[in-house]
Amino acid sequence: MSSNVDPLVVGRVIGEVVDLFVPMTEMDVNFGAKHVNNGCDIKPSMAADPPSIHIGGRPSHLFTLVMTDPDAPSPSEPSLRECLHWLVVNMPGGTDPTQGEEVMPYMRPKPPLGIHRYVLVLFQQKVRVPIASIELSPETVETRAHFNTRDFADRHDLGMPVAAVYFNSQKEPMNRRRH
Repeated sequence: MSSNVDPLVVGRVIGEVVDLFVPMTEMDVNFGAKHVNNGCDIKPSMAADPPSIHIGGRPSHLFTLVMTDPDAPSPSEPSLRECLHWLVVNMPGGTDPTQGEEVMPYMRPKPPLGIHRYVLVLFQQKVRVPIASIELSPETVETRAHFNTRDFADRHDLGMPVAAVYFNSQKEPMNRRRH
């Protein structure tokens, strides 16, 4: 599984979003029929609805899924890094996000300028995370801006990620959007 790390390094996910880690759990991500591989292109119109995600692991293990845009508002000046797009906790292994508890609802990609990376990071929890204990800054709750995946993992004792994948997306011309 260590071959999954290289694209994360090349895509600067390792370094800018998370530290170097060893993938330990399978995470399968699809937008419709399109399978998400590291660095693939997904049009915002294809990602209007949450992806279907299936995670490995045992049902007795619990996982947290974080999806962010580290390039907000633009890749050359990511002053809002990271923009939180989705946060789900307490997902049992072998299931999907619908079986967990959604802390922040899914927000589709809306890249205003340039090519943005959208990163999905999976953590294995040591214990069940009480929703009431989850701390997000008022700014993150209101605007989803300035979320920090590393800090969130530290505050909630999640340890290192067990899986991650990212895709690229950019604004679509008005006349080319899928309906």
